Amino acid sequence: MSNTRSVLVTGATGQQGGAVVRALMTRGHRVKAITRRPESDGAKRLTAAGVQVAAGDLDDAASVAAAAEGVDAMFLMGNSYEAGTDAETRQGIAAADAAKAAGIGHLIYSSVADADKKTGIPHFDSKYLVEKHIAGLGIPYTISAPVAFMENTVAPWAIDGLRQGVYAAALPPARVLQQITIDDIGAFVAALAERREQVFGKRFDIAGDELSGEQQAKILTEALGRPITYRELPIAAIRQQSEDTALMFEWFDRTGYDADIAALRRDFPEVGWHSYADWAKGFNWSVLDKTAG
Repeated sequence: MSNTRSVLVTGATGQQGGAVVRALMTRGHRVKAITRRPESDGAKRLTAAGVQVAAGDLDDAASVAAAAEGVDAMFLMGNSYEAGTDAETRQGIAAADAAKAAGIGHLIYSSVADADKKTGIPHFDSKYLVEKHIAGLGIPYTISAPVAFMENTVAPWAIDGLRQGVYAAALPPARVLQQITIDDIGAFVAALAERREQVFGKRFDIAGDELSGEQQAKILTEALGRPITYRELPIAAIRQQSEDTALMFEWFDRTGYDADIAALRRDFPEVGWHSYADWAKGFNWSVLDKTAG
């Protein structure tokens, strides 16, 4: 490959960062990962796959700058669920500053779709503060902003419901929601790293499909070979768990994501975009056979 890149990936032991690593490696790029725990099983798996693992912490700008030395691009993502929204913003800004100090030639930041639309959702706003900071740094950057993950279908809070034949969410049965599989996020980031100058200064809301909970339940029924019914969760129950999440679902119902799926498929064919049915058909549903731990 003539445009082989070396890319530093944050969050590489997690779901989204791991997908970015896999996509980059598959396309022949050199990958370096920064992790707080290089001795962890996840980090060891990265090393075994040919990834260069560097110890570092997004709260430690010097460690990020050191890891970023000599790479072509950096994929930066935060985690508000783990760190909290204030910490996510602080870490993102510090890491972006470190990328600039290291002379990174292309910073790819993972935000969330519509974070630039004043949604009032805390974990959208926290990412947009990082976006605005990056845009003012004077370095080449691109924003990758995914919608909801298809993998949320099998998240810890949803898996027991599926075992009992129920797919539940805090949305009316016919309300459509845009979604994307993490594999497509990884492939899209790899495409950005390859396109480089063509995508500098641009922001992309990315989605692979748009469908309702009722439609998801029908697809899941077919994929699983057992009946799955949709159940609408009361927003009050979500609010008891998380005000941030409740505000997000209220926004989904009121406004919702509006990524241009047709344009994405046209302009980035190399991503190989997946519909929800594609994802469900390819997913290993044996996870439902395991008893809850």
